[in-house]
Amino acid sequence: MPLTRLVAAFLLSATAGAFAQQPKRQPDIHFVPTPQGVVEGMLRLAAVTPADVVYDLGSGDGRIVITAAKQFGARGVGIDLDPKLVAQATQNARDAGVSDRVKFVEGDIFETDISGASVVTLYLLTSINERLRPKLTRELKPGTRIVSHVFPMGDWKPDKESLVDGRSVLLWRVPNPRRR
Repeated sequence: MPLTRLVAAFLLSATAGAFAQQPKRQPDIHFVPTPQGVVEGMLRLAAVTPADVVYDLGSGDGRIVITAAKQFGARGVGIDLDPKLVAQATQNARDAGVSDRVKFVEGDIFETDISGASVVTLYLLTSINERLRPKLTRELKPGTRIVSHVFPMGDWKPDKESLVDGRSVLLWRVPNPRRR
């Protein structure tokens, strides 16, 4: 193969690889890791047990569902738009020895099915939490716990609040539709 065709083929494959690692759409928020003490406080406030399936919306490096599996015995699913973060979280789960209990999905939190969750964790802006609220109440079973690091959900008052390492942690339970 002539050198120019080799170079062109290399550039094409390198460019395709770079695009394959980009999110399908621009994220609404940039990844900022939740401090580990707050992760544990969120999971304690939600009273996570081995019977739970914890979904983390905007899972980043996976620390919340990995901690849920490792320290609380739960199963978990992390959802993130960024394929690089999904790959990192998957590796972090392998390194932590919990890849049999957690999985990470590249997807849009507004489009991915979350109906299998018994606990949902969030570290998103208030405006994003408010946009998610209809999906949460529509797809999740009554009693499902939703816990947010710092950011409220508009006028939906939390069932419980706590302070962990100086940071607010908020908990809601999905109401029974007949009681709303």
